[in-house]
Amino acid sequence: MTRPGPLRFFKDSLKSDAYYADEIINIYLLRPAAALVVWILYPTRVTPNQVTISAIVAGFAAAWAYLGNTAGWFVAAGLLVTLKDVLDDADGQLARAKQLYSRRGRFLDSIGDVAVNAAIFSAITIVVLHAHHSISIIMLGALSLLGITLRVSYHVFYQASFLHLEKSYSLNRIIEEVTEEDRKGDPVALRLQQIFNVIYTWQDKLIARIDNPCKGRELNESETREWYRDKAGLRISGLLGFGTELALLSVCSIANRLELYLWLNVLLMNGVCLTAIAYRKFVLSPRIAAAGKP
Repeated sequence: MTRPGPLRFFKDSLKSDAYYADEIINIYLLRPAAALVVWILYPTRVTPNQVTISAIVAGFAAAWAYLGNTAGWFVAAGLLVTLKDVLDDADGQLARAKQLYSRRGRFLDSIGDVAVNAAIFSAITIVVLHAHHSISIIMLGALSLLGITLRVSYHVFYQASFLHLEKSYSLNRIIEEVTEEDRKGDPVALRLQQIFNVIYTWQDKLIARIDNPCKGRELNESETREWYRDKAGLRISGLLGFGTELALLSVCSIANRLELYLWLNVLLMNGVCLTAIAYRKFVLSPRIAAAGKP
């Protein structure tokens, strides 16, 4: 199987060449690393779903490493989190490179993410709780897990909306609901979709409920394009994707500062999310309204 050069291979495996719609750390670090992995795997029989499973295994290995509860194990856990993040990018890039798009893979990836996050945050909470013996640590761990889950969904909502407008990547629906075509299709994909919907659809609908009041009014077609294509809005929400979130976790793990990570998760990252919401409501919405006035 002929493969292009590494640089062309990297560019062709992206969801879009509009880099501002993705996370900065993805474009300049994680996706190039993932592209190298995919460039190596491209001539082989390795499938995107197998890469997804490898990412899930790396994530659970990270959770297990945290329970080692030593500085050395935390370094190993941080590196495994980074490996999981790279493989998480590699599965989609391999699917695009080999034209092996799969609804099974789309749902397996997302279900695996929430399972891995639950395992990792449970392990971190146990470790920090062992050091501080405070019930507040349990609450902090739970808020961290809920926070990363909702923030990533916020990022994905706007990225998916942008990609749908660009007609560059439509495998991910903005809000996933079972259609008649889904019911008549792959039964395994349908079952995975049903599990996915239990976990994620309420989140997507919540983000949509946040999005609508931020607009301030019903937008026409050109205003809707401007709303979802706004570069600053996409760059801010891009700080809430898995790449940035897990990079912060990796750095704090290697530095042996897990409690600090939990506080940064709850305070700093939620602050970024509130900034993204405030930008759309108080900056972007008035600007679009002013541009639409005669």
